Amino acid sequence: MAIIFSGMQPTGELHLGNYLGALRQWVALQNSGQHELICAVVDAHALTVSIDPKTFSDRVIETAVGYLAAGIDPSVSSVFVQSQVKEHFELAWYLSCVAPMGELHRMTQFKEKSEQHSVNAGLFTYPVLMAADILLYRATLVPVGADQVQHLELARDLARHFANRFGVEVFPEPQPHPLRLRIRGIDGQEKMSKSKGNHIGMLEPPKAVWKKLAKAFTDPQRVTREIPGNPEICNIFTMHTAVSSPERVEEVRVGCSTAGIGCGDCKKMLHEALEVELAPIRERAEALRREPDRVRLTLAEGAERCRERAVETMRDVRETMGLYGSPPRS
Repeated sequence: MAIIFSGMQPTGELHLGNYLGALRQWVALQNSGQHELICAVVDAHALTVSIDPKTFSDRVIETAVGYLAAGIDPSVSSVFVQSQVKEHFELAWYLSCVAPMGELHRMTQFKEKSEQHSVNAGLFTYPVLMAADILLYRATLVPVGADQVQHLELARDLARHFANRFGVEVFPEPQPHPLRLRIRGIDGQEKMSKSKGNHIGMLEPPKAVWKKLAKAFTDPQRVTREIPGNPEICNIFTMHTAVSSPERVEEVRVGCSTAGIGCGDCKKMLHEALEVELAPIRERAEALRREPDRVRLTLAEGAERCRERAVETMRDVRETMGLYGSPPRS
């Protein structure tokens, strides 16, 4: 059975990009019965930018609520908070000692983010901690979007570097499970992001969702209803492919490309499909919010299960490295 590790930063309420682009795929992998799923709220990764200590824990809980409401089942999958398993940080340090500086300097996300704001060491070593997240559980499969492939490749490289340095293969090389659906923001310009204000919340009420959809960017060439559009470049159509029936998707494709339907009609049909998809998730989220202690217990139990595996991995790591207090290698 493949071991899958995945996680999201605690930005608070999850948005459609999180759900359609990743979380729904995690649930499908879990429900296939062929994988062991480990889902983390990766709170330590969020510390590379400024946070509000007064609300940070609430954001962690809200992210966990999103996981559970979307269908992550804690009876078969492990849901936990990264910082509650300290072995993540120990392994990250050991991996940083075999990580070539040149490989870290080539990380494109670091280059992009360092141009936008002041840089801290955490942002530079972020990919090493991500590698530790994966390798700590000896994960064999990692769901990744195009922007995370390079980080997974680093995790694979560090597994090899560690084996070459110490002569023992402690970690399997994790394989990618591509997440090909990429939801752009309602401004149409880039990836949906809460920080950029171009998102639609996964748990937003229907009226709020419609208000955002109504002003969402579509095909810029279609300035009037009579002009045919190109659905392949339209973010609204991309979302249709994720939540609408195949028949409706084809109806929208043909209607858009022949000017048979307008962008407003297309958005109304998408709103209906989103409501069918999201209403049950909202209901489950509201129930979970009324029982925060239940959510905390779920996270504690998940952390305990993950800690047991992490302790076992780190015992092997320390023994392989010959650290003080570890039994001598045979």
